[in-house]
Amino acid sequence: MTTRRTRGDGSVRPRTGDARRRMVEGAIESLRSHGASATSVDRVLASTGAPRGSVYHHFPGGRTELINDAIAAAGSFMSTFIEQLTREHDPLTALDEFATFWRRTLLDSDFRSGCPVFAVAVETNDDTPEFAHAAAEIFARWHRALAEMLVRENVAQARANRLATLTVASFEGAIALARAQHDITPLEDVVDELRGLLGAVVPASRD
Repeated sequence: MTTRRTRGDGSVRPRTGDARRRMVEGAIESLRSHGASATSVDRVLASTGAPRGSVYHHFPGGRTELINDAIAAAGSFMSTFIEQLTREHDPLTALDEFATFWRRTLLDSDFRSGCPVFAVAVETNDDTPEFAHAAAEIFARWHRALAEMLVRENVAQARANRLATLTVASFEGAIALARAQHDITPLEDVVDELRGLLGAVVPASRD
């Protein structure tokens, strides 16, 4: 039987009784709220109600495999979302849509939910370097989508690359600040500045 579950960002998606899916979803939520170092098999089992016996059946590599799969799933979801925004909208509209997503995520979770990819990227994981490698590949995918959108608006490739870097870094930093301060203002400030910058760059590129 399929049920419906509310995500931390306020959206709703189908949820099945499949233990593996529940554990991956639980690991994503733990990464968003607690980071990689605090995401343990026990925490995920407690939050999802998945049977302990299913852990090594579904994840022979244990915690490392579970977190790797969670990073991949979260990265795929967000990458697909960003690619859709940048493909279907102009830069300013895409910026506003992405800001709306994160504004809702932060407020609906009472500032508990951040970016799971950023969570693993900022932690030192000498024993599991694959976490950082996976995060780097996901960030690169976001960067590529943003830069390609700007190039389509006739922004020079080098400038588009820099603006894409600025956008990713600004959002990730703003999300971290908003969570730490329990205040949406850092996100709003970043969005306002990016809107002004993009609004100046894109029309100029069309002249």
